[in-house]
Amino acid sequence: MDELTSTCHALKEWAIAIQALETGNTIMLLRKGGIHERGGVFQVAHEQVLLYPTYEHQQPFLLKPEYANRVCPVTSGWHPETIKISSFAQITDILPISDEDVVNQLLPFHIWNDNFICDRLKWKASQPLFILLLRTYKIGYVEEIPYRGKYGGCKSWIDLEKNINLQNSQPVLSDSEYSNMVMNIRTLVGNNLYSSIR
Repeated sequence: MDELTSTCHALKEWAIAIQALETGNTIMLLRKGGIHERGGVFQVAHEQVLLYPTYEHQQPFLLKPEYANRVCPVTSGWHPETIKISSFAQITDILPISDEDVVNQLLPFHIWNDNFICDRLKWKASQPLFILLLRTYKIGYVEEIPYRGKYGGCKSWIDLEKNINLQNSQPVLSDSEYSNMVMNIRTLVGNNLYSSIR
């Protein structure tokens, strides 16, 4: 990875998913296009991104039990006054998949349950489900930033008002641990379906 010393680019994701990335329990996110994204199609805007936790749309019934039990549902439109940014990630692979059997085989590698997979595949059924593989790094200290209205809405990518320092960040998983997880996922997906952006 080219050394990045700071960035303001952020990828929004459920707080519970970011926790799983930060603890090395997963390296995978599942995406389709956000409502406010160009053409409603998911695109990777940046390969190296801060991980911005969201709370409003977390749904326990779409998560495996061990993660569902750790989610406190919030009312529509709720957001914290400040956001804690504690990690960033290098998006190393993008896997566009439409085959339900392949997606189901990936169930052990992420935090969501069968309900989520079924829901995501059926929504905009003509579009693939994008699987992102992320190498996550904990930043040197937790940066607490004020919430801004422009950070809200159903969009994947935002730019924060200030750059976050990434120096002294530490990878959550070792090189070999991450490579092994990626290899296991690629084996299930099939080499013809994945593209590496490293």
